[in-house]
Amino acid sequence: MGRDKFIEVMMEQGFRIKRPPNYRRTTQAGKTVYPNLIKGLRVSSPAVVWQSDITYIPVGERFYYVVFIVDIYTKRIVGYKVSSSMRATANYEALAMALKVSPAPLIHHSDRGSQYASLEYTTRLRNSGAKISMGLIAQENAYAERLNRTIKDEYLEYWKPKTFDQLKRQVKKAVLHYNHQRPHNQLQRLSPIDFENKCNKDPAFKKPTITIFDENNR
Repeated sequence: MGRDKFIEVMMEQGFRIKRPPNYRRTTQAGKTVYPNLIKGLRVSSPAVVWQSDITYIPVGERFYYVVFIVDIYTKRIVGYKVSSSMRATANYEALAMALKVSPAPLIHHSDRGSQYASLEYTTRLRNSGAKISMGLIAQENAYAERLNRTIKDEYLEYWKPKTFDQLKRQVKKAVLHYNHQRPHNQLQRLSPIDFENKCNKDPAFKKPTITIFDENNR
């Protein structure tokens, strides 16, 4: 039985995994707020919507932070940055990485953290041609939130980095494995990179369509 089928069966029987409570806040709401542009949006190609989020990683007695940017259609991590602080500089560097490896998305979506509303960040997005979108609740940033859990629970939890340098190396290793080797059921059991290549280079490839969460129209 595969992982996804196992999870489906267990959830049908009422079983759940007890997760440790998250007491660490990774964003402070900014004064500038953008509307949610992706509710109920149907997406059928790469570089339409990127989502981004910040997660914290405990290492010894310290907390470090990782910014991820993911293409919600291909599941590819297009940008990331490991940082010792929550300053907006880390978000900007992750965005700069993403814009080097992929065309700019039509829409960049995040939570309402002040890092994503910084002048430098929003200017770079506008100059690239991307529209800015923000969500109010976690479900409205679900792809980025799930990616955070995957990297933390299925990679870093096993490797248990002991230093900041180890954390940076292991996050890089996790991103490379996730993008190039990890198969996804929603991607027809392809890795994000292989799926993206199929979408962009194989005219005969039948691309699926996904619909983004909308609490008013499930």
